[in-house]
Amino acid sequence: MTEEYKVECIKCGARFSKEDVVYTCRKCGGLLDIKYDYSEIDVKRVVKAKGEGVWKYRVLLPFAEETKPVTINEGNTPLYRCDRLAKSGGVDDLWVKHEGLNPSGSFKDRGMTVGVTKAVELDVKGVACASTGNTSASLAIFAAKAGIPCYVMLPKGKVALGKVAQAMMHGAKVFSLRGNFDDALRIVRVLCEEEKLYLLNSVNPYRLEGQKTIAFEVAEKLGWKAPDRVILPVGNAGNISAIFKGFLELKTLGITDSIPKMTGIQAAGARPIVNAFEDGKAEITPEDKPETIASAIRIGNPVNAAKALFAIRDSDGVAESVTDDEITESQLELARLEGIGVEPASAASIAGLKKLVTLGEIDRDEKIVCITTGHLLKDPERVIKICEAPKEVDADVDVVRKMMKGHGLKM
Repeated sequence: MTEEYKVECIKCGARFSKEDVVYTCRKCGGLLDIKYDYSEIDVKRVVKAKGEGVWKYRVLLPFAEETKPVTINEGNTPLYRCDRLAKSGGVDDLWVKHEGLNPSGSFKDRGMTVGVTKAVELDVKGVACASTGNTSASLAIFAAKAGIPCYVMLPKGKVALGKVAQAMMHGAKVFSLRGNFDDALRIVRVLCEEEKLYLLNSVNPYRLEGQKTIAFEVAEKLGWKAPDRVILPVGNAGNISAIFKGFLELKTLGITDSIPKMTGIQAAGARPIVNAFEDGKAEITPEDKPETIASAIRIGNPVNAAKALFAIRDSDGVAESVTDDEITESQLELARLEGIGVEPASAASIAGLKKLVTLGEIDRDEKIVCITTGHLLKDPERVIKICEAPKEVDADVDVVRKMMKGHGLKM
């Protein structure tokens, strides 16, 4: 991409310079988007691009060719065809894009490579975020790679230890706040504004530019065709917005001829976007006390809600919620039918698929891609709670054999 792009408010159309440190519109408070002149983009540079991962698609990223990215080889995650899970879920053509196989273990790396590269370009004195876990882990790693200070705000007792450990190990200054994620985001936004730190939550439009590359990889793997539907968990709602934008860009450029139905799944205890979708509203009513075992989507006031609702409605998609029990069941099923281990929030996409098939919202013959956003080892405590404990046994072959027979081994 050339350096020529615009930062534009999606609500009032106000524009800002790429040198501005701005996250929401200074005139109306609306969300911002990065706008390109698609007539200037060489389509062949998209479909014939060499390399792999996020920066393979740099012609659709907001940087000059000579910009050196801050990268740890993020992206290029596998897209698995899942026939056994498809049969269980009542569909014929199911794929799972496992974003938990990014370097830090979550899809957040896609946004952070772009966001931290922009931070370096702006020559900021530090980066910061609020997080339910994965954002802080990813930001800490990329900040370490870039050699810049990193500050993260976490809701006390609400973040899986695997994620906290990543942030601490990579040198972030971690603050455990007595409040929820929305409190943490409110505080970090004030601190970034007053202390000249660069905010890297998904309200930052550069974050979403990296995350849209999920759409590019899915389409490329499917022969530069869009699936009929993409299903994914929704927390702060940046990812569904970004993936929609990626598919929209491919269609605008004439690379694909359709846009998948964007289908967002929230937890039953944290479903402000689902409520707004069902009520036909353009804005959400925040939930003060969101609760779910899926910590990554335990968010009551998602900052990208307006973008997410537009993406769902414009693509003829749907928003639905699932219970914690449904999430747990799908987490186990995905692992045991397809060998794909994910954290609870990721399994919301599978649980949502099964529920929507049952409700008649999804046709059996649709080509469906479910996005799983984080690795199983992000939340090992949950695994221990839902799985059968290891069996303690004497170190004697006959004793072990007898126990194995008792658990289904046929001799």
